Amino acid sequence: MADLNTEVRYLKGIGEKKAQALNKLGVFSLRDLVSFFPRRYEDRSVCKPIALTVEGESVCVEAMVADTPRLTRIRRGLDLVKLRAVDDSGALDLTFFNQPYAKDNLRRGETYVFYGKIETNGARRGMVNPVYERAEGPRAVTGRILPVYRTAAGLNQRSMLAAMRQGLDACLEQLPDVLPHDVRERCRLAQTAYAYENIHFPADYTALELARRRLIFEELFVLACALGRMRGERTREQGVRMQPRDMSPFWAALPFSPTGAQRRAVEQALEDMNSGSVMNRLVQGDVGSGKTLVAAALIWHCAQNGRMSAFMAPTEILAEQHYNTLTSLLGPLGLRIGKLTGSMGAKEKREVKAALAAGELDLIIGTHALFSQDVAYERLALAVTDEQHRFGVGQRSALIGKGQRPHVLVMSATPIPRTLALIIYGDLDVSVIDELPPGRQKVDTFAVDESYRERLNGFIRKLVAEGRQVFVVCPMVEENEDLPVPLKNAQEHAEELARAFPDLRVACIHGRMKAKDKDAVMAAMVAGEIDILVATTVIEVGVDVPNAALMIVENAERFGLSQLHQLRGRVGRGQHKSWCILVSDNDGEENRARLNIMTKTNDGFKIAEEDLRLRGPGDFFGSRQHGLPEMHVADLGADVNVLQKAQQEANLLLASDPELSLPAHAPLRESVERMLQAGRDGFN
Repeated sequence: MADLNTEVRYLKGIGEKKAQALNKLGVFSLRDLVSFFPRRYEDRSVCKPIALTVEGESVCVEAMVADTPRLTRIRRGLDLVKLRAVDDSGALDLTFFNQPYAKDNLRRGETYVFYGKIETNGARRGMVNPVYERAEGPRAVTGRILPVYRTAAGLNQRSMLAAMRQGLDACLEQLPDVLPHDVRERCRLAQTAYAYENIHFPADYTALELARRRLIFEELFVLACALGRMRGERTREQGVRMQPRDMSPFWAALPFSPTGAQRRAVEQALEDMNSGSVMNRLVQGDVGSGKTLVAAALIWHCAQNGRMSAFMAPTEILAEQHYNTLTSLLGPLGLRIGKLTGSMGAKEKREVKAALAAGELDLIIGTHALFSQDVAYERLALAVTDEQHRFGVGQRSALIGKGQRPHVLVMSATPIPRTLALIIYGDLDVSVIDELPPGRQKVDTFAVDESYRERLNGFIRKLVAEGRQVFVVCPMVEENEDLPVPLKNAQEHAEELARAFPDLRVACIHGRMKAKDKDAVMAAMVAGEIDILVATTVIEVGVDVPNAALMIVENAERFGLSQLHQLRGRVGRGQHKSWCILVSDNDGEENRARLNIMTKTNDGFKIAEEDLRLRGPGDFFGSRQHGLPEMHVADLGADVNVLQKAQQEANLLLASDPELSLPAHAPLRESVERMLQAGRDGFN
């Protein structure tokens, strides 16, 4: 008898060849098979009279074959079977390409159910290559809601359906109920067997919705329990215990007053660091909200405890920027600060590494060079990573591995709805900086179409004449003839602008350039040696150009709202009034509504909520990069309400049984372990 771990090749009707095709889809065991959910459904449950069908609709028609099917060989490799079927309301012309067997399968005078797309030719209706089966007797592919699966070479929908039926028949009674009984009752969720049967072979749409609701909740509940377990383990992990220090000298030395949100984030982090357990905290704030100040406070606190800190940035130019900022903040307080990047000379690198190993630095700032094999740290107590989504999990782990369980602070300027942040960042505690420092410029935003081009060029000239600089962002690097709608590409648009403004300094930067070339262009922009910088989204995150006062985004409809907000954050960073112009010729209602949101608010969290509603979570992260296990049925964008309920229930359960050690929780514990194991290399 098969169990859930039985390999699919041993299931009746599957065999070696189909098993290999299923393996390509990630299906290896019986459990994998029944958890391979349909990607969509076709409603074949209702039959329509022929006369009521309309052009382009996919529909079932019950009709009698009115004449003997005719087989015609058009040429070698092209056979044609034609016939006519009728019901009480009209006639349907049926054509089968390269299905010669249809001539013998379909018999004159017998009634069948045909499913296909209606094509019209004047008053006549027809179908090409419809699916069909006898109207009387058992029906497998008509008269029902039919699941549609992802397939691989060697598999079609019929074979997937047969495999799924075989799999469910073999294990439906063995499927454990992962949800504790009281959770299932409280949330009014269907039982396991019912859910699996009706997600694959729904009796009707009500049954399908009940099945989906149960399985979505279960998947998110298991995820929330897995992350809760991880958070609990981290909380119990001993870290470098810090002694409380009077922070007033640090606050007093600042050239400005911190916001309440900054102070709150610092207090939350210090509480973690002084607790004796390892801190794992995300500081999440809008562009320009002052996350670096939070890092500076913690670095100073470490130094007062006789410990050192490492600050990792994703690019050399960002590392340089943070080096300058943190040196100006912490240098006057007596901290010894060093820098380590790949482009430094060999002698300079040797000196910095020697100082690190000897414990002569309080803070080292750099790129991935910080976790090179020959870099040794003395007294490392805090690892800070900026724009953490730009680093792979392995890179962060390599830096953390340089110390004895150092505290970890990760910073992100991508505002993410809090519910989603708790999932994306796994076991990290989250601090949100939701205030902008005083004096930070509001960027006025306008959405325009191509008819404004001349006025836009005049505005560019006016601002550059006043000494300001301009960013222009394009969705592509170079021209792509395959796209139905021509898009602005960075290289060509830079040439257009150079022709339009022959007296101005125009440059181009994009992701295909070498890192050192990109850094050189950005350094020139920072130095004021470029008037107009045309770029792809390579400039989305990071570098400060306080003199830049205008951001133009071409083909703005191609970007997510959060991405547009990030791009807008590149301007308004200095004392000058700044603008963001979104150019789009797409006059669709949805696009106009999206861009309108950008013109109405500068609040990144409001924009993120809207982006999540409109586009789902894909705009915030790539799941593997961010340590999320692959979701089989849940959608983190569309199912946020279910996610919140699942998190509440998971927190309640873990409060009473943190190890899930009670016998009643054994199936849940196994599911959590499987999820943790599957995501071991991916979870943060």
